Amino acid sequence: MRLFAAIAPPPEAVAHLAAVVDGVRDSALRWSDPAGWHLTLAFYGEVGEDRLAELTERLERVARRRSATQARIAGAGRFGQIVLWAGFEGDGVVLRALAGSARAAGRRTGVGHDERQRFRLHVTLARAHVGADLRPYVERLAPYAGPSWLADGLTLFRSVPGGHERGPRYEALARFALTGRR
Repeated sequence: MRLFAAIAPPPEAVAHLAAVVDGVRDSALRWSDPAGWHLTLAFYGEVGEDRLAELTERLERVARRRSATQARIAGAGRFGQIVLWAGFEGDGVVLRALAGSARAAGRRTGVGHDERQRFRLHVTLARAHVGADLRPYVERLAPYAGPSWLADGLTLFRSVPGGHERGPRYEALARFALTGRR
C-alpha cells in the first residue's frame, strides 16, 4: 500500500480555501479534491503489510514527542510547470522537526525515501495539463490567507489510485495527537 504522513487541515480551513479556489478553478488544470487536501510531512511509498504495525508504532512515538502548533494555509506557488500549491504558515522549527521525525520513523522501519529537496509544506491544489501556464493562478492565489488553527495531529494516510483524469483518494489509517511539550 502507498503511504504518507501528513497534517490534515480542519474542515473550516478546507472550506475557506475551497471557496477561494472555486473562484479560479477552470478546465485548464486537473484540480485536486478538497476532501483530500493535506500537508505531507513524509512520503513512504509502497509499504508492505508486514511493516505497517512498526511504522504506526514509530509515528505514535513521534506524535508523543512533538507539540502542536498554530498553523494556517496561506499564499500560493508552483513546482515548475506541473503543480499548483497553496502554502502553509506556522512555526517553521516545529514543523521541520515534525517532518524530520516522521521521515526518520520511515527510515527506521525500512520504508520511505531519502528526500534531499528543500522541505516545503504545501497543499497540492492542481496539476497542469500539458502547455498550461500556472503563473496566472499563482498570482491570483498568492494573497490568500486562511484562518488559523491548531495543528495538533499527525495522520498516516493510504493513497488509493483514482481512475483516468481522477486523482487518488486518501484514507486515514491512523491519527496521532501531538502531545509533546515545547
